[in-house]
Amino acid sequence: MGNLVAIVGRPNVGKSTLFNRLTETRQAIVDETAGTTRDRQYGQVEWGKQEFSLVDTGGWVVNSGDIFEEEINKQVTIAIEEADVILFMVDVHNGVTDLDLNVANILRRSKKPIILVSNKADNFEMHALSAEFYSLGLGDPVNISAINGSGTGDLLDLVISKFTKKESVEELEDIPRFAIVGRPNAGKSSFVNALIGEERNIVTDIAGTTRDSIYTKFDKFNMNFYLVDTAGIRKKGKVIEGLEYYSVIRSIRAIENSDVCILMIDATKGIESQDLNIFSIIQKNRKGLVVCVNKWDLVENKELIAIKTFENAIRERLAPFTDFPIIFASAMTKQRILKVLETAKDVYENKKVRIPTHKLNEIMLPIIEHTPPPSNKGKYIKIKYITQIPNTQVPTFVFFCNLPQWVKDPYKRFLENRIREHWNLTGTPINIIIREK
Repeated sequence: MGNLVAIVGRPNVGKSTLFNRLTETRQAIVDETAGTTRDRQYGQVEWGKQEFSLVDTGGWVVNSGDIFEEEINKQVTIAIEEADVILFMVDVHNGVTDLDLNVANILRRSKKPIILVSNKADNFEMHALSAEFYSLGLGDPVNISAINGSGTGDLLDLVISKFTKKESVEELEDIPRFAIVGRPNAGKSSFVNALIGEERNIVTDIAGTTRDSIYTKFDKFNMNFYLVDTAGIRKKGKVIEGLEYYSVIRSIRAIENSDVCILMIDATKGIESQDLNIFSIIQKNRKGLVVCVNKWDLVENKELIAIKTFENAIRERLAPFTDFPIIFASAMTKQRILKVLETAKDVYENKKVRIPTHKLNEIMLPIIEHTPPPSNKGKYIKIKYITQIPNTQVPTFVFFCNLPQWVKDPYKRFLENRIREHWNLTGTPINIIIREK
């Protein structure tokens, strides 16, 4: 999954509508995870055998009601730095505004492929009006209507034709890939430096399959793994520091290229909305998760009660997925840094767990018999047989039953929780599929 496409433009031109239109069809099918609709700013799009990630930059600004030019310009700058293709949206009804001219000026200087998308062109009279956008100096406007979807197919064809990136041939060994993600100043760089530390026996830096993911291979502490590192840790870009949603866009590639994500949370700040955004991208990509509460050395009250309260607060914010390890560490004092790595390795192993079919049935069937799925319109649902599908990205269990369509999410969660109680699947998402016998 190499390519990242960003949608930019001033407020109310229809960025989110287009985002929903392009990601929806697929998300409705693939993404059955509860809680993924929390953020509508990141999704994957599949078109003509190609897949790419789509980001709606407008979605991450908190109060979009009164965005000033400066805010929009920052978003555009970030999109230019991070994305492979940029969709610049304008609105046919309003024509060219000053703000559009500003954005166009920044975009024209960039070397990135830019597609000018003229939205709300619901009929042919409107198409004629889009000629005005030639004045922006960004080539032919592509007329679409995000609301009813007209023109979006041609737009997607165009987007895909602009991808230049070829997957690199460099084969990575089959060892765990860990990504360290989190908000700015959560301590990612200090953590990496603490790992690299004095011993500096990193073997190689391999430029990854995407433009800026770098795989650093470690073989120390009796462990062998890659650290997936977006350019974030290596170079402080030209981009304005302290930009919240910047960290999210930066994390996307590292998350997509890893097996297990170590989400760094600043102990002095607690969980913030940005952490939730990053968490939900980890979830959407079905990656393993270890939460590392960093800067624990700075917290005054380190009693057990404080730790428990903090843990519960984190699990509450990240629910319904709560079965993941939380480690209190400090990159500065190097306290429990190894524990973080060891735990990440355990999570990686948990993603590969295979549970024998007879064991699954032996334990789960009595539980199901005791608490069957709620009957629907007088019809009883009988689950007769369970098996795990081999070689999936995360442990995937199929429950065969007579009326699969009546088994709803709450019951699937119940099944997932019972499986987690009996087998150690900490940190890894699991899929529950209900099928007809």
